[in-house]
Amino acid sequence: MQKYPNPMNPGVFGVDVLHRSVDTDGRLHSTRLLSTEWGLPAMAKSIIGVTRTCTYVEEHSVVDPKEKRFELKSTNISFTNLVSVDEKLTYKPHPQDPEKTVLTQEAQICVKGISLSSYLEGLMAKTISTNADKGREAMEWVIRRLNTEIEELAATARGTIRASMVAAVADK
Repeated sequence: MQKYPNPMNPGVFGVDVLHRSVDTDGRLHSTRLLSTEWGLPAMAKSIIGVTRTCTYVEEHSVVDPKEKRFELKSTNISFTNLVSVDEKLTYKPHPQDPEKTVLTQEAQICVKGISLSSYLEGLMAKTISTNADKGREAMEWVIRRLNTEIEELAATARGTIRASMVAAVADK
């Protein structure tokens, strides 16, 4: 099960796993390359002087099942001469209610060598903030899909076991 593509983030149209490993503490480390379409307004595109906004993002994630913690760091690797965006998301159990999850999001945005850079930085910060809600919805979507798949697999397994038991009884 993968987070992308999903209905909440249609701008991500490609995902390539570059590296994946499990360390000695049981944490899953992944490095992925995301192909995305930045939905910049036409005015922003004209300010930075681009017509296409297909960008590539390198994403590093660590899933720690013991600590029930997920950390994701991403940085753009396209248009770095114009803008750099470094983002970090951390999901962990709520300290008082383990049935809830705390999401912490941090982002650093730097627009370089362009007039109205503070305007563009603000615009991008607003977009990232909006996308945080979409990211949460996407994670919930993935979890719902996983739960559905688990239920379907369990039902199939129960049916297979029952059929085997019926066949065994019939053979006696």
